[in-house]
Amino acid sequence: MEANYVQHIQESAQWVGDRIDRRPVEIGLILGSGLGDIASQMEKPVILPYSEIPHFPVSTVEGHAGQFVIGLLEGKSVIGMQGRFHYYEGYSMKKVVFPIYVMKLLGVSSLVVTNAAGGMNRSFQAGDLMLIRDHLNLTGDNPLIGVNHPELGLRFPDMSEAYDRKLLALAKRMAEAIGKERGSSVRVQEGVYAGISGPNYLPPAELTMLAGLGADAVGMSTVGEVIAARHAGLKVLGISCITDMAVGKELKPLTHEQVVAAANRTKPAFIELLRRFIREVEVNT
Repeated sequence: MEANYVQHIQESAQWVGDRIDRRPVEIGLILGSGLGDIASQMEKPVILPYSEIPHFPVSTVEGHAGQFVIGLLEGKSVIGMQGRFHYYEGYSMKKVVFPIYVMKLLGVSSLVVTNAAGGMNRSFQAGDLMLIRDHLNLTGDNPLIGVNHPELGLRFPDMSEAYDRKLLALAKRMAEAIGKERGSSVRVQEGVYAGISGPNYLPPAELTMLAGLGADAVGMSTVGEVIAARHAGLKVLGISCITDMAVGKELKPLTHEQVVAAANRTKPAFIELLRRFIREVEVNT
């Protein structure tokens, strides 16, 4: 795959571009477990299953529809990934981030990456949304290892602002506005996301270690995608849906079904925040 990586990205982007009317696409959304419903609110949607797109992997995780949905949302041209690819599914990290470069070629300048995560900060609670300030890459891999293709990005991309500060500030303002309108605070937190390889949920000792390293939430995605997005020059906003509390010795047994159910309960607040953000964000700047 390495030798033909750029060619495959270009062919995938061309195939998708031939099937949509509105170009360029302005905003990309990666929708994590249980969070894909916002894509169904797009106007004039074009739905493209991953299985039909040349060179694309296929999402195998329950709760991930496995398709691009491209349409209008809050007046912006948006491409939403209903389902992502995970390192633990057996894909290489380069394959995991393949769609990021496809979205870049379609015109995306800002990317919103979402996920379901376990909360490790004791001030959090299940149902919170966490705006990602920074991350810890604990997957044991990096999508930029190997040959660098200048067409995609710099050999040594800067990560001092992996999550764009202006986008983060805008999302905070939108959350505060929602809280004032509802007459109560919307629980939107901010913190550091620890990305692990998975697929097992972590034992208490490892969770205690991660908390000691400064992580506020933990999950099995996102960091590779964000590294690739910054490599491609995209601005990134990250949002975690805190589906459970993963606090060391207080840890309780957890299933994927519980994670999806918790994400479903958080969906109304998540969708409202995301729609307002899309409405207000400036693109292609």
